[in-house]
Amino acid sequence: MIRVRGLAVRYPRAARPVLDGLDLDVGPGEHVLLLGPSGAGKSTVLRVLAGIVPQSIGAQADGQARVAGLEVLGPGPVVDVPTLAMRVGTLTQDPVDQLVLPTVLDEVAFPLENRRAPRHEIGPRVERALRLVGAGGLIGRRTSELSGGEGQRVALAATLVADPHVLLLDEPTALLDPVGTRQVAAAARAAAQGRASVLVEHRLDEIGALPPRVVVLDERGRVRVDGPTRVVLDERPEELVGLGCWLPATAELRAAGFDSPARVAAAARRGPRAAAARPGEVVLEARSVEVRRAGRVVVGPVDLTVRGGTVTAVVGVNGSGKSSLLLALAGLLPCEGTVAGGSVGMAFQHPEHQLLTRSVRAELAYGPRAAGRVDALSVADRALSDLDLRGLAEQDPFRLSGGQQRRVSLAAMTVCDHDVLLADEPTFGQDRSTWGLVAAALRGLAEEGRGVVLVTHDLRLVGSLADEVVMLGGGRVLAAGPPDRVLSDEPLLDRAGLALPPVLGAWRASGAALRDFLDALDAGVRASSALRGPAASAVPR
Repeated sequence: MIRVRGLAVRYPRAARPVLDGLDLDVGPGEHVLLLGPSGAGKSTVLRVLAGIVPQSIGAQADGQARVAGLEVLGPGPVVDVPTLAMRVGTLTQDPVDQLVLPTVLDEVAFPLENRRAPRHEIGPRVERALRLVGAGGLIGRRTSELSGGEGQRVALAATLVADPHVLLLDEPTALLDPVGTRQVAAAARAAAQGRASVLVEHRLDEIGALPPRVVVLDERGRVRVDGPTRVVLDERPEELVGLGCWLPATAELRAAGFDSPARVAAAARRGPRAAAARPGEVVLEARSVEVRRAGRVVVGPVDLTVRGGTVTAVVGVNGSGKSSLLLALAGLLPCEGTVAGGSVGMAFQHPEHQLLTRSVRAELAYGPRAAGRVDALSVADRALSDLDLRGLAEQDPFRLSGGQQRRVSLAAMTVCDHDVLLADEPTFGQDRSTWGLVAAALRGLAEEGRGVVLVTHDLRLVGSLADEVVMLGGGRVLAAGPPDRVLSDEPLLDRAGLALPPVLGAWRASGAALRDFLDALDAGVRASSALRGPAASAVPR
């Protein structure tokens, strides 16, 4: 069903190919999990299989690729993207790239209309596809009003509704809450039955059953491992985390040299304790903030106080108002109530919405230069190193992977001297190594005395980084407090519709302090797998 030989792809101005001599075979009905560090070329593989590279996204692509019986890449004539799309369903990394019609009904019906499906079939098939991904209640909504996670569900429904021969799924759960992650992952598994599928995913600890075969790319875009998923996770966990891959909780424990959560807890009690935050002056204060969209209240009323030197995490299910609250705090969304404090910078959920230049170095220098700093380039260069972007300095940020774009947009905000940084899903698309760099950058801002507010579905990040957790439900604050208290309250989690990922479930059963538990686990992984370079360092305390 999929046959790739000698695939090499180089983007304009890139120092090296993102893929280098890749071979891949996927048989009819076979399901493959594609892993690798950020920037290893996973999304590029899917773009080639979908015909997008090089037909729509300019790049030098060599080799041969055949998908669903059609020539996609090679020396001879190749199929055009619209014809290929009749057989291949693709879910891109960011649903904003795919949602083009005004309503959810129109969006999901569009693939069927393109295929001239009988009119009487369209409505029932649209409703069935939306129910499959847990989005049946969104059918009457406008796509412009959807949260990121809701948009991801709708985009997946539009991918599945046409019953493609091949499914290409690029992080379909990246913007979903933990319960939604499990639901959508299960829906994708069900939809993939009987057809070939390739899944790119970082959240292996949360999606449940994994595809039976895994292909792992190294940092140079070459196949490092190809084999049965269970065997690879059992026998080579240290190698995978050494590449920067996330693992399911049981495999991560093995990679860290622990045979049970109790062993991690014991190591946590023996090790150094995480330093407590030193709250400074109030840098942002919101009172009775209320946000309305399309005539309905989506946030509020909400009170929030942010002090310098602290990290506040806002959590909740998709559609609970998290991103709307963040936009209101940044002054980018009209609201009732008051928001007062120092200067505010924001890293958006969709990083491409704030990219302004045609090179990564210029992007990072833009803010300091606009502020009149004569050392703008040296400031940018330090940020390049801090977030593992130095090798991308001259590349066009619009041509980077989603995870790389996220680090660029975050770095561009960290170099500005704002009193408060607001970050929406800052670890989206990050491998284990770059996740550590993002967490370290955010903690570093707090240690400089700034306030950090992040919206995230990444509850591991919350446990590792946050000093305060604000849990939203239906736009209102359900609870606020330290992560250990909020994330150990099972009735509260049930009321909010949230579930802990397995690694945090292991913590809760261990009796250890949350941050100490995660620190001990990370330390064990580093010691056991000898993670390389600055990305292996712990989050500063």
